[in-house]
Amino acid sequence: MLDLHKYSGFGDQTKSYTIRSVQEDIDMLKSCDTVVALSNATVDNQVIFGKNSDRSAVECQPLVLRGRKSHLPDSVTNCQFIQLPEVRTTYRHIGSTPYWCWGDEHGFNEHQVVIGNEGLGSKYEFDSPKLIGMELVRLGLERASTAAEAVEVMTTLITKYGQGKFSNQANVRTYDNGYIIADPREAYILETAGHEWAAKRVDSVAGISNVYSIEDDWDCLSPMALEHAIADNWWMEKSEQFNFAEAYSHQADRSVGSGAIRRRRSCTLLNQHLGNIDIPTTMAVLSDHGGDDADKTSFDTMIKQGGICVHHDQDGTGGNTATSLVAHLCADNSRLPVYWCSFYSPCLGVFLPMFIEGELPPVLAIGNEEPSDESPWWLFRQLSLQSRSGKIGSISTIQERWKRFQKCLFESAYKIAKASRELIDDQCQAEAKQLLTKYMAENVEVMLKTVREMLTGTSASDTRR
Repeated sequence: MLDLHKYSGFGDQTKSYTIRSVQEDIDMLKSCDTVVALSNATVDNQVIFGKNSDRSAVECQPLVLRGRKSHLPDSVTNCQFIQLPEVRTTYRHIGSTPYWCWGDEHGFNEHQVVIGNEGLGSKYEFDSPKLIGMELVRLGLERASTAAEAVEVMTTLITKYGQGKFSNQANVRTYDNGYIIADPREAYILETAGHEWAAKRVDSVAGISNVYSIEDDWDCLSPMALEHAIADNWWMEKSEQFNFAEAYSHQADRSVGSGAIRRRRSCTLLNQHLGNIDIPTTMAVLSDHGGDDADKTSFDTMIKQGGICVHHDQDGTGGNTATSLVAHLCADNSRLPVYWCSFYSPCLGVFLPMFIEGELPPVLAIGNEEPSDESPWWLFRQLSLQSRSGKIGSISTIQERWKRFQKCLFESAYKIAKASRELIDDQCQAEAKQLLTKYMAENVEVMLKTVREMLTGTSASDTRR
């Protein structure tokens, strides 16, 4: 069991802050959902992780591979606002990265550590710069070989440097954060408030959203969480167990609001399928549009406002699911882990299998603030706009076409994962890398061809003529 109380020497924790009003003023709190199912809840007894990254409908989020690197002593990491001492080695990882950001919304590394974050709102608002929540995702992936180690890395940095809402001249929206951190054997929920944090080990399934979920059931707590809550009159010095959410959440009633509704929905769906959770089920959770109906446990495929799968307004503004990830980890080395990645709305696209042991197709990293026909992200943004306007046929037709491709990917991905694992076990890493790189490139080529055909109104037979 992870014991975070043993860490000390976190440096200066002096904080200059103002107390936030109860008014919910962070747009980001209306989006993002992360789920995890441990081996005791899945069909094949392997850990499955899922995340929808929801951002502004026009904030491009490419998929970026960063290789393992060695660093010289005394080197530093330059984050958006904070400079950190670098570590000797940073691990190979793939992150879903907003084009402007150093950090990742979610990602996975060479050790099968996978992390996703959620925006939260505490009572703190700082004047001094802090880490951004997405930067902590990347730092955890770069510096940890297990989920427990990632929690240690992230909480050490949070305690020393802080994160949360702070004023800045770059117009970067900042907020507190919640995370699910998983590896092939265990998972943790980590929630933060400024320099304070609480961690909880997952026992079966869990879903988090934009609402504090760790109450008095935490397993580990930041060294000064209780003391600072008492000093700020957010908690009375009582004999009962300290309630982290009660003390630090700016939202007094955590049973209401979009985050609470979506968290109830994801947890309901996960528990409904307990013991039978697989990759299609997790993808269906991320593509779900259901509301706050505890009795409605079947998946809702009708596109509408609200739900776990977030959609922009009819005019294309507002928020939208930017990218999604379903990670199928593997504890017994019978195959490679398979990371299923989707651009924009998962219900209008396809999840492609990615392998960190190969080279990511470079086209997936294309994209910035300007719309581009070369960027997969912007192509799927255009697909969403045109499908909602009815310019390219019915939504059901689009979904059916992706469904056929998705079925082919399900059939091929695990064969490739097993064959590549055997090659690596036989010390044929170069051959495995070549096989995986070619496989991913071919799938991306088919995906791009298909989405372009949809946007131009041509079919596969039309393009062959």
